[in-house]
Amino acid sequence: MFEKMQRAFWKALTPDLVVDEPKVVAQVVSGLAPEVVAALGGVDNLKSQQPVALTRVRVELRDVARMDPQALNLAGVPGFMKLDDGVVHLLMGLVVTGR
Repeated sequence: MFEKMQRAFWKALTPDLVVDEPKVVAQVVSGLAPEVVAALGGVDNLKSQQPVALTRVRVELRDVARMDPQALNLAGVPGFMKLDDGVVHLLMGLVVTGR
């Protein structure tokens, strides 16, 4: 709660420097949090998704331009790698394995 109040305070002082949080509500996809799905452009933008390692999820997107890197970061994804043909590897940490 304190973080939201602090964010609102700084947004009021510097509206052009503090980015709004994404307001997209996404449907649930197994293995991915709704916030992550929204940051990837929504359910209709996902072709496939699968865990590929202990710390990564491979996602194939229809349109990579719809992906929001800042929203991914806010959703708890520390990093990602864009590959060819709409493939993106999400570096999730041990969240993938449920640890």
